[in-house]
Amino acid sequence: MVGSIIGYSIGYFLEENLLLSLIKKYGKFILVTEHDYQKGNRLDKETRSTGCFCRQNDTGVKSFVAIAAGITEVKFTKFIISNVLAALIYVSAVSYFGFYLGSKWNTFGIYFRQFEVVIVILVILAGLGYINYKLKIIKFKK
Repeated sequence: MVGSIIGYSIGYFLEENLLLSLIKKYGKFILVTEHDYQKGNRLDKETRSTGCFCRQNDTGVKSFVAIAAGITEVKFTKFIISNVLAALIYVSAVSYFGFYLGSKWNTFGIYFRQFEVVIVILVILAGLGYINYKLKIIKFKK
């Protein structure tokens, strides 16, 4: 928990100018444009600390919440409190379900194995769809 708070604090105090220059320079490699950044920034200003708390429970977004909170000037104490509370909820839920599913893995494992190929294909298609959406490789007629 302490390591997370230190890491999030670094992200919180990261300067907006540095972040914008990184997006301009390397954004094309991670499919993020300056327009995407501005759109996300507007959304973050609307949601503030509530958004920090909710996004902290999303595994894919968790690492970037601190940067958004720092840029939109969420109060640091609110930011730390919401991060700690969200982390406690997240870790408790993951631990509980891991413990519960782990003890019954022989029962659940059969069902997961039946659908693992379908799940992998759907994840790959979603990734390719996102890449196509950002790069407009295949243009669909309306």
